[in-house]
Amino acid sequence: MSTPSSPLLPDERLAAGAARLASRYAGHFAPETVLGLLADSYACLAEQARIRMHLVVLAERLTAERQDALAHTQGLTSGPTRVLFVCSHNAGRSQMAAALLAHRAGERVTISSAGTHPADAVEPHIAQALNEAGVDLADAYPKPLTSEVVEAADIVITMGCGDACPVVPGRRYLDWPVADPDGAPIAVVRDIRDAIDTHISELLTQLAP
Repeated sequence: MSTPSSPLLPDERLAAGAARLASRYAGHFAPETVLGLLADSYACLAEQARIRMHLVVLAERLTAERQDALAHTQGLTSGPTRVLFVCSHNAGRSQMAAALLAHRAGERVTISSAGTHPADAVEPHIAQALNEAGVDLADAYPKPLTSEVVEAADIVITMGCGDACPVVPGRRYLDWPVADPDGAPIAVVRDIRDAIDTHISELLTQLAP
């Protein structure tokens, strides 16, 4: 009887990351599951990437987030309320919202962001506007919307992505009508940042202490 083959990794440098990821939930996820997630994460990021220098590192980070979400849905972990922000490109509004909530809520929430059609990089004006408010966006990168992260979320907040976000029963869905900062001057981006922060303030009053 033949044994099932492992998914092929698109870059041999991913092998070290696969070993690290497999050890995080050893005994719960088969190595083939981890390899499949890693290969898929790499492929999703490579699809929109113009510069591939950091793809291996980002693929491991994205896989770790997906793995944590999968572990949560399977009851392997517990923790605070999980909030997912979704916009079209994950290069503007959802990145700002995730960063602002993380800055203000700390460990009260677990935060993710994603795009239905992710861009290749976060818009420079987004990082500038957040830095002016004392929020660091240095490690942020656009991520694709994956089923694991949606299913693990308690609250899904959409901003301008229409009905592209899948609806999972039992989750709370909110839509924030915030303008798109794509290509906007920095003064407009600051106004959008402040509008998002107002929504964040309202959300924080609704979260359990």
